[in-house]
Amino acid sequence: MTAKKRELSAGVRLLLDLGPLVLFFIANAKFGVFTGTAIFIVGFVVSLLVSLILTRKLSALQLFSGFLVIVMGGLTLWLHNEAFIKIKPTLYYAVVSALLFFGLVTGRPLLRNVLGSAYPGLSKEGWDKLTRNWAFFFLAMALANEAVWRNTTTAQWIVYKLWIALPATFVFALANLPMLIRHGLNTDDAKAEELPPE
Repeated sequence: MTAKKRELSAGVRLLLDLGPLVLFFIANAKFGVFTGTAIFIVGFVVSLLVSLILTRKLSALQLFSGFLVIVMGGLTLWLHNEAFIKIKPTLYYAVVSALLFFGLVTGRPLLRNVLGSAYPGLSKEGWDKLTRNWAFFFLAMALANEAVWRNTTTAQWIVYKLWIALPATFVFALANLPMLIRHGLNTDDAKAEELPPE
């Protein structure tokens, strides 16, 4: 008998998404960026495994994010160069932005394929606008991350990640809600899905 796929509650999903980041910030504050990076890698892999066990699936974006965490985090530790972990968000944002723009230009609903169950009832125009908005947001975040890490200390970059980049993502998601509702979003049936954290 085939195992049935399950959806995670909003609380569990938030814990799995933010848990590795919280561990990174705590470990970095106590032991430095390299220990923080090692714990972040382990935490992210554990998060993916738990998500796979609970839902029987991993999205392409989750796998891509995991790949970047392991590769860029691994290079950070192997070469003892913190620049690699700082570049990782830029790569994630830039690739996701490019994929979303590609989907818009070619008429392929990439975002709807990933987040379809999160936004029941959303019209095609709503999906197009949501895709456009996130594509520009991720492009802006890629440029911002590059500007910050290249012109600040590691400690300042981490402050930016914790107190600016992370809250900005939540604020931007909330800012899209009025538009989504205007384009048919059924908030009663909406499920807890998201773009994975970078």
